[in-house]
Amino acid sequence: MVRWVAAAGAFVVSLDSMVNIAFPVMAAAFGIPPEHVRWIIVCYVGSYSVTSFVAGAAADRVGHLRVFRAGLALSVAGFALCGGAPSFGLLLAGRAVQGIAGGLVYGTAPALATLGAAPTLRGRRLGFLNAAIGLGFASGPVLAGVLVDALGWRAVFHARVPAALAALGWALAARARVSDEAAPRLVAARDVLRVPVLAASALSFVANGAIFAIWLLAPFYLVGVRGLSASTAGALFMLTPLSTAAAAPLAGWLADRVGARGPMVAGLVLESVGLGALSRAEAATPLALVSLGLCATGFGLGVFQVPNMLSVMAAFPARHAGAAGGLAFLARTLGVVTGVLVLAAVFAGRRGIVGFQAAFAEAFALAALAVAAAAVAGLVARAYTRER
Repeated sequence: MVRWVAAAGAFVVSLDSMVNIAFPVMAAAFGIPPEHVRWIIVCYVGSYSVTSFVAGAAADRVGHLRVFRAGLALSVAGFALCGGAPSFGLLLAGRAVQGIAGGLVYGTAPALATLGAAPTLRGRRLGFLNAAIGLGFASGPVLAGVLVDALGWRAVFHARVPAALAALGWALAARARVSDEAAPRLVAARDVLRVPVLAASALSFVANGAIFAIWLLAPFYLVGVRGLSASTAGALFMLTPLSTAAAAPLAGWLADRVGARGPMVAGLVLESVGLGALSRAEAATPLALVSLGLCATGFGLGVFQVPNMLSVMAAFPARHAGAAGGLAFLARTLGVVTGVLVLAAVFAGRRGIVGFQAAFAEAFALAALAVAAAAVAGLVARAYTRER
């Protein structure tokens, strides 16, 4: 039951993809240029990037379910603050609260998902968790499109309050079937600063930073360049996270069967190809080709993420599962923050010189090249993951 609770909480947090489809409307409501919406992402992701690792490490001592429940409770407060924010500054403050809450959930979910699982089943357990996360990301844009068209951007926050309350109620009723013995000490820096851990984290940093070329810029392309409604853009936008969710169970099964290294490299290659294809998208590009690029990018990320998380968690003893899971999310989210800042800066700096379309293409090409370089590094370096 606990792994289902972990998946439900991670699903609720992952519904934050609803916010991305609302970016154009939010920018107009607060009178800010498109590149300033990056702070809506940074305040949220920056908060949970650090919190996820701290929460996971602390949960090894005080209990994973306890920290997980606190995250869901704080999420309710964060959603309410964002939905009622009267100014852009207060919206950013609410996003920081929401990010801390998300970190408490994400930092403990991997440990809860793998609690009591045999080593040969951990990949599939993590695949199940990542599928729930991907499903949340995929559902968000479609729901947001309908809500924004009908009720405005604030509804993307208000609608998640009852979902978070339901997940919290389930978590409060849950009990771990396997006793999770407290770690005798907190995870030490020397445990984290090892070559296999740092190398796997570096690959995750790049893969997740590059994907935000889609999360940050694709809504403006679909709505602004293609002239699609928020609901139609949301339906197309969901293809990336839906493909990530679809790939996760397969990636977990492959990692359990053949090890982590091969699926990770294959996923990076596919993600790079998808981003490269999207860099060539123009106003007249058939939407079928755009959809194919969105699917390829998301599927590649899904194939990569599960074995990458498995390799990080396999490098730590079971008593430090919380710290290991939190570290996996820390690498992801630091990559996201860096990707948002770099890609937004590239886009903003070039947009005034070469126009929207060329700046859009250059940002996506940069993301594709970064992931391709990570794939080469993963193929050449054999020490970044421990095969079983």
